[in-house]
Amino acid sequence: MSPQTTMTREMAPSERRRAPRVPPAIPVLALAALLLLPALAPAPATAQTDPALLAIIDEVDRLMRGESSTGRMRMEIDTENWSRTLEMQVWSLGTEYSLIRVESPPREAGTATLKVENEVWNYLPRADRTIKIPPSMMLGSWMGSHVTNDDLVKESRIIEDYDIVISFEGERDGDEIWEFTMTPRPEAPVIWGSIEQAIRKGDHMPLWTRYYDEDGTLSRTITFSDFGPMGGRTVPARTVIEPADAAERTVVTYLELEFDAGLEEGFFSRRNLRAR
Repeated sequence: MSPQTTMTREMAPSERRRAPRVPPAIPVLALAALLLLPALAPAPATAQTDPALLAIIDEVDRLMRGESSTGRMRMEIDTENWSRTLEMQVWSLGTEYSLIRVESPPREAGTATLKVENEVWNYLPRADRTIKIPPSMMLGSWMGSHVTNDDLVKESRIIEDYDIVISFEGERDGDEIWEFTMTPRPEAPVIWGSIEQAIRKGDHMPLWTRYYDEDGTLSRTITFSDFGPMGGRTVPARTVIEPADAAERTVVTYLELEFDAGLEEGFFSRRNLRAR
């Protein structure tokens, strides 16, 4: 299924009525840090018990993130009932700070999300309101996409909540890869029963991530592609998030990306959240 034909089609009037405005439940991936969020969310699992695994994960993190980053991305959301496309400006600092501001379409311009450590705020310019996301809404959709508020908040805690093993090492589809399996530690406050991720050995690029529920049933898959230079390093410019129970998807494409942008913690303020 081509994202060009699926995502950019003109919406019928009935679809326009059903397409939601950005709701108060939105927070990242991305999708923060989806902001390099999708590739990194599962990656920093607990390799502390095995220095060799930790070295691999740290290298992936170093290549993909940088100390801070800024850029622009397009998010194309395709559901069974409607489609929409958003373009956004994004900023991130480590795993704890991120800011996302919608640039288009015009009706959503200025809508913004701020993550500071484990807290998330949304700014809704039409109502001129700043809303803090409560724990009860963490599983809510972000921008109507297939990314949740929980994805943003839990990104920096996977290292504390999961154990990691190499479940496969060898060749698949012509690439030498590692496949990691992450399982939650006892009593860890997580929603996934397990996470699997494949990383290409040659350049340490993530290829896909699969999320399973507590019964071991596949819940969603994230795939990475369009690997190439951006911001002075190789990154996957395109990320596709697909739920397992519906013929839907969210595609995130980076249009611009700059690493080590010199951002400081003070930039990620509620004042900047409201700035236009």
